Amino acid sequence: MTARLTALLTCLLPLALLLPTASTAAPACPPAIAMPSEAQAQSLAAQAPDRGLLYRLRRDGVDSYLYGTLHVGRMEWLFPGPRLREAMAQSRVLALELDLQDPATLQILSQPPRHAEALKLSEPLRKRMSAQARAACLPEQALASLHPILQLSTYTVLQARWDGLDPSFGQEQMLSAWARQQGRSVLALESAERQQQALIPARAAEARKALLKGLDQLERGQVRPVLRRLAQAWADGDLELLQNYERWCECIEDEQDRIELRRLNDERNPELAHGIEALHAKGQPVLAAVGALHLSGDQSLPRLLAARGFEVERLVPASDKR
Repeated sequence: MTARLTALLTCLLPLALLLPTASTAAPACPPAIAMPSEAQAQSLAAQAPDRGLLYRLRRDGVDSYLYGTLHVGRMEWLFPGPRLREAMAQSRVLALELDLQDPATLQILSQPPRHAEALKLSEPLRKRMSAQARAACLPEQALASLHPILQLSTYTVLQARWDGLDPSFGQEQMLSAWARQQGRSVLALESAERQQQALIPARAAEARKALLKGLDQLERGQVRPVLRRLAQAWADGDLELLQNYERWCECIEDEQDRIELRRLNDERNPELAHGIEALHAKGQPVLAAVGALHLSGDQSLPRLLAARGFEVERLVPASDKR
């Protein structure tokens, strides 16, 4: 996958959440998700281990928390482990990259991005995109209102459903539902426009190049193995593997891909760190949930927040990941 498309899974908006679940009537469709029964839910909740990356952020006598998430998951991942439950109970504000239940955010995402030139598809390219819609078991016009880059990004994420990983089981969905049920404030660390700018090139020529590269990799079957490995690294809290993402993700084919990945991930981190700091400074404990790759690398959020005076402690070390 290209850096731009893989970054969607861990850093950017999971647009697949805006779509209806595919039917299982056609055998070529991935299995439909199954919600747990009441008995299953009780069992899974009682046995849930901590997954992912969780940090305590301490400053000025207040403890906030930083949680690295994945925008897809398995049914059992809906249930938080003991340390995440404690962080949730102590927090009064949930901070997400975007709040997908905000109508204004959804309206912006459904419109052509203001910063980007229109990308017109040739007939051969349109047919290739239509083939991806069929492979995702979506009507051809289901994503018509989205920029082609966002359409392809959504098809990329939906590939994970063949391996039991679904956007409906993403950690943000669980946390958002919990926060609203408990009367917690839900705030966004970024704007929808900012994420559109990060994902969609302003120039149509650059967007077309990225689209062609992503289509090639989808058609060659390169997507699912990377998504599976990324999901397992997240579930295991394997920070070392996430730190080495560029070496195994098959998303860095040239220097332009490397530049894009830094822009999508590292260059957004100072803004995210500023947002977390500003919320924490109001004196109420914050649980900030962002894509897991933002917690890796030289410009990781834990490093940036430590530089801003926070005492940063990882609560789910690799030795305690199961």
